[in-house]
Amino acid sequence: MKSIPSFLKIAPVVFLGTVALALIACSGVFAHDDSMPGNAQIPPHARDTMRAFHEDHHHNENLSAEGITACSGGVAGTYPCSNVDLMAFLPLAQIGGGNGNDIWGWTDPVTGKEFAIMGLTTGTAFVDISDPVNPVYYGHLPPPAGVSNSSWRDIKVYADHAFIGSEALGSGLQVFDLTVLRDGPSLVDGFVETAHYTGFSTSHNIVINTQTGYAYAVGTNNGVCARGIHFVDISDPANPQAAGCFADDGYTHDAQCVTYAGLDFEHAGKEICFAFNEDTLTIVDVTDKAAPAQLSRTGYANRGYSHQGWLTEDHRYFLLGDELDE
Repeated sequence: MKSIPSFLKIAPVVFLGTVALALIACSGVFAHDDSMPGNAQIPPHARDTMRAFHEDHHHNENLSAEGITACSGGVAGTYPCSNVDLMAFLPLAQIGGGNGNDIWGWTDPVTGKEFAIMGLTTGTAFVDISDPVNPVYYGHLPPPAGVSNSSWRDIKVYADHAFIGSEALGSGLQVFDLTVLRDGPSLVDGFVETAHYTGFSTSHNIVINTQTGYAYAVGTNNGVCARGIHFVDISDPANPQAAGCFADDGYTHDAQCVTYAGLDFEHAGKEICFAFNEDTLTIVDVTDKAAPAQLSRTGYANRGYSHQGWLTEDHRYFLLGDELDE
């Protein structure tokens, strides 16, 4: 087993909390507002608003739709802000109901329309955000038949298809042909899945390497994979096929899988997964799906929960986020 390359540095990063994510998810796009120099300058009344917003555990039930609103004095309407304007806000009740959990996006290569794909406890919502001031809800994709709602749903996109997993038993990998959205909203009956892969029952996240056409489900309950990384060939998006798994380091919470183009020339051009396995950053060569090889397993001081991360574009550095090290 090789050690992690010396140039691959681990550094902490900070991500938005779930409330801010929900606000961004439903709003689509924010424009910059340079009137506020930074969070340290938010006035006391705005901090009170922010505190009340975060303390309202039922905020999803109390929200109203909002149009374009400038950030002024640390708030945009009723929402705390700094250096951004609120372009629009659609409450969850207007995009399929339930609670929100995660989001991805798709730009139609033919029409140029941009869509937000929103994970809900009740399924998946599709919102046209091409005009960020006037978002249009297109409809809702329910969970697979016989599958219950889930507090967590993850979506990724490849070849104009959405790939959706959740933590509800029987979820598997739900596939939806996004070109269906070209026909316009389907607000009455909702949408119908294109395919349903059942090689695993539940998953926490879906990872896709768009260069190779492979999806990697992590945190699955497939016994063979030991909740590690489950490989799926999605080169034919409507016909996903099992392709193997990596199970040598236990549970994988999240990952990024890429065709490596960094400074370690021994691994150039190989397909590498950077996995967040609760207590380590674990790097795996998955080029040979039948024989994946663990390259390194790196812990770090003051570890709480190795949660997520991302490579810089040049693959020189890796930024790792820990969920509980505060």
